[in-house]
Amino acid sequence: MRADVLEGGFRDTPVDAARSFRAAMEAMARPGRIRTTDVAAPPSPLSSAAGTLILTLCDPGTPIHLAGAHDTQGVREWIAFHTGAPFAGRRQAQFAVGCWEDLLPLGEYRIGTSEYPDRSATLIVEMPELTARGATLRGPGISTTATLDLPDKIEFARNAARFPLGLDFFLTAGTRLAAIPRSTKVD
Repeated sequence: MRADVLEGGFRDTPVDAARSFRAAMEAMARPGRIRTTDVAAPPSPLSSAAGTLILTLCDPGTPIHLAGAHDTQGVREWIAFHTGAPFAGRRQAQFAVGCWEDLLPLGEYRIGTSEYPDRSATLIVEMPELTARGATLRGPGISTTATLDLPDKIEFARNAARFPLGLDFFLTAGTRLAAIPRSTKVD
């Protein structure tokens, strides 16, 4: 096994995993609020924030889809070594990671069922930058409104209209991350 595959994971696994899980859950609980995390050092093109989310949320029971340029041998080996997560197509994936254009069309991911709305996919969208401007967000976890630059406001609004079904999103750029759960209304 190549040495670079072995590197870039959690340095202090119990502490890093706990901090990273808390950051991910706080991001979901407070949609649009940007957080910083730099625990992981994954292979390119994965950002540190996306790598940290994968290390935190994926395991041998969570199929992951790698979209577009993120589907490389190095990324596959790194994820397999550090998480054991199996790779899957869009329709079977619980998580997917890639740039917005590569993750489309969103209709190919699971959105849950009326009996099991939690059986939906979470998409990790790699962005060139992540800024607190652009679309206006409302809903649970947001005091009045929040703003976040989204790749496609219309798709996020359509997703929210499906609630309680729909997709959940993490947006990442470098060491920055924010979340948009399906319950978030986008104007």
